Amino acid sequence: MQQVTIIGLGLIGGSIGLGLRRWSAANGNVLSITGFDEDVNRQAAARKMGAIDRAEWSLANAVKDADVVIVSTPVGAMKQVFQDIADHLKHGAIVTDTGSTKAQVLEDAKVLPRTVSFVGGHPMAGKSQSLEAADADLFKGATWVVCPGPHASEEAIRNVLGIVAALDAEAFFVDPVEHDAFVAGVSHLPFVVSATLATAVTSDPAWRDMRSLAASGFRDTTRLALGDPVMHRDIALSNRASLNRWIDQYIAALSSFRATLNDDDRAADDVLAFFTAAQDARAAVELPVNRAAEQALDGQDAVKKENMGEQMSRMFLGGFGRKRRGQEPKS
Repeated sequence: MQQVTIIGLGLIGGSIGLGLRRWSAANGNVLSITGFDEDVNRQAAARKMGAIDRAEWSLANAVKDADVVIVSTPVGAMKQVFQDIADHLKHGAIVTDTGSTKAQVLEDAKVLPRTVSFVGGHPMAGKSQSLEAADADLFKGATWVVCPGPHASEEAIRNVLGIVAALDAEAFFVDPVEHDAFVAGVSHLPFVVSATLATAVTSDPAWRDMRSLAASGFRDTTRLALGDPVMHRDIALSNRASLNRWIDQYIAALSSFRATLNDDDRAADDVLAFFTAAQDARAAVELPVNRAAEQALDGQDAVKKENMGEQMSRMFLGGFGRKRRGQEPKS
């Protein structure tokens, strides 16, 4: 039986635990999941809901026998976690994370011993709630970024790919700096915009009267502002340069629209063109393509089809994994 330890039992950590325990139960109970969180009440809740097999009150004890350690804390806490576990990891252990930024996390992970493989990760999935909303299907069909550390072994990378596949996500290799630049636009800017909109409107003196008129448009657009403030703070600070660039671009787009709106001679046509172009751009986001389909559309080799039995026979941890052409890990 392989030992997996999850550090941080919020929405993501809890959902990983539920997904891996479900996968393990369907494959001969090949995993034992240990959970650790500084909040002992959260540890108890995770155990009660079935996200972990056991809770461990000592971080050192939680990781000492682990084959895989999944760090699912806010990114601002990860450096300290790496420092705290470095001397307690066994030779050959694999450490991965779920942080929303990658360049800083890979730098922080350098405190881990060379006998340990670090493989950075980032599941592109989530909700505004915490552990109480954990869901074994949270990652189904989601992109899971994989950024191997410079000393990660091929076996370690394959095992992280196995975890991704067991959770029904789609692995995607990307350079950590490029990742941070991309997610600053598609993930981090949206919650800054959401929080800014919520602040701007609700701080207006007329809000008490306005709030009765706030319907789905306002609720949907400001939903991300309900997310964990600590998580959002750490993401923003660890990805400041890329986020600044997208904030500047967003401000420029707003300024351009304001100028268009106030151009009396062309406002009707240009405002219509603005909303039409935005509608087309947003509609394109809904195209139902997964990572494999994108590869096929790009003219790359089609995904090699394998049944789950073949996958399980090849991989560590009882057979996690879905091997893709064009995504061969390098040691």
